[in-house]
Amino acid sequence: MRLRHTRRRGTLTATAATLLALCAAQTLAAAPSAGAAPAAPATTAAHSARAHSATAEKVATAQEQAARALARSLGDSAWRTRLRTAALKSDGVALTPLAARANPGLQSRLAAADRAIATAKGLDAKAGPLLQLRLGDRSMRAALAAGATPWVAAATSDDDTNTVTAYDGLGRAHRLDAREAPARPVYVVDIDSSKALAAGLDVLRKELVTKGVQSAAPGAVNTAPSNRTMTATTGGFWTTKIDAVELSNDEEPWIKGAAEIYTLVTGFGQDGKVRVDPVDMPYLDYDGTVYRPNQILVNWSYYKYNLADAVMMEDDGDTNYHDLAVAIADALLTITDQGAYIPLVNAVLNAIPTSWWTDDPDYVDSWYTLAQGNNGTYYGARGNGWMTMEPYWVQQF
Repeated sequence: MRLRHTRRRGTLTATAATLLALCAAQTLAAAPSAGAAPAAPATTAAHSARAHSATAEKVATAQEQAARALARSLGDSAWRTRLRTAALKSDGVALTPLAARANPGLQSRLAAADRAIATAKGLDAKAGPLLQLRLGDRSMRAALAAGATPWVAAATSDDDTNTVTAYDGLGRAHRLDAREAPARPVYVVDIDSSKALAAGLDVLRKELVTKGVQSAAPGAVNTAPSNRTMTATTGGFWTTKIDAVELSNDEEPWIKGAAEIYTLVTGFGQDGKVRVDPVDMPYLDYDGTVYRPNQILVNWSYYKYNLADAVMMEDDGDTNYHDLAVAIADALLTITDQGAYIPLVNAVLNAIPTSWWTDDPDYVDSWYTLAQGNNGTYYGARGNGWMTMEPYWVQQF
């Protein structure tokens, strides 16, 4: 997914100031602030920036090695036919398990790439194989079905790339135009972003809790806290439900697939301590499309105040969830309840490494001061999207 970035980040401080100015333009009314949230320690931000750059490099290297190995394997006609059949049947083929049944030598190289990617992204072994194969563009289907031998390329997280490197069966590199899909079919070796995001959000939540920041599992946004008797006395709890959502559109390279979107909802928990609740948004595959998910975004039974913030993020494949959790926790743990709501968006944004703002659109948009009574369409502070929300009462059975 490529999003419109009219305000690329030069420095962390400059972006925070810009967002503060932009939030006044949102449909949401700004709540009184008890003071600005402090920025993340400089040492933490610098470390996270280096870690993110290293993650991107390691992920790219692993995908490139897998693409080269797969290209060389296509000299085996039986394996080539099996791969073609799978690619024509599915938009995303689990590559390593498929190779395990047909090409053990290739499977071992792909498994090594899987492990390298999982380690780089801060995921544990439970994530399983992450590499997947897809056809670069639907326009290539006819040529592939007719028996044309495809080239193989590794996916990229760089929206601004102008060229794509693809490999043939002899391992030779070919430069392709990133903006116009070639006539020859091209297999793209990518990451199963849905699978990686699900595992990543689990790591994020666990690391936040370990660091002392409250966080509910992504699916728990639909349930009341287990340690409260609120549902027994009220018969349910209030939430904010997303009726419709759209992200801005722009031109993107044909080699890029659908990215995975998630939102970090932040506020003060019932005990007065900051909390971060991740919300997976697996349906948000493409920009320029209106989705109507009827998804719960905020579970107000978790929060002390009738205000919360939402920061929407995108995983283009190079997110290290462990490092992200550490950076966010280090920033938020410096904030204490002062008896009134304090916006936490800026603290989260300041914790995000600078490199995330210069190369990849990992930060999508943010919504300040969400309230239980919000009912209507609200635009993000960055202008990259909008959400139509309404209050929704979850009735206890």
